[in-house]
Amino acid sequence: MSELLKNIIRFILLILLQVFVLNRIMLHGLATPYLYMIFILLLPFNIPRWALMVCGLALGLSLDMFMNTPGMHAAACLVMAYLRPFVINILSPQGGFETARATPSVASMGWSRFMMYALILISIHHFVYFTLEIFDFHDIIFWLLKIILSLIASFILVFLFEMLLAAKTR
Repeated sequence: MSELLKNIIRFILLILLQVFVLNRIMLHGLATPYLYMIFILLLPFNIPRWALMVCGLALGLSLDMFMNTPGMHAAACLVMAYLRPFVINILSPQGGFETARATPSVASMGWSRFMMYALILISIHHFVYFTLEIFDFHDIIFWLLKIILSLIASFILVFLFEMLLAAKTR
């Protein structure tokens, strides 16, 4: 299966999973697990920046359309997509990552680097998204709790998703 077809299928399935399953989960009114942003995390290393930004915008607008959030997911995904190459450059070893595996994964980056990569980008996404969602700093504890608890829930889902992918490639 070609990479393009695989990414199109992943895009559609992640949106459907997020909209129809994960958005129904609310942990104590504070945490909602988000998995859809793993689409941006798993795009190839060598994707041009403009294509990465278009993918982030398409992903965010698709979620905004289904969830009736006026541009919040699009903004968070665009910031995440824009900063992704910088995070990869910071985390890459001196010789760069193995390009035989064209996508960021545990196999190409190792567990610690991939988890740090995912944690940084998910944190950025959640910071932007929840800042736009709440847009009020009168209750800063509530804002921080939403970011931290949703970050933990999302990171656990990304970790489990990557474990399944890593087990499948063995």
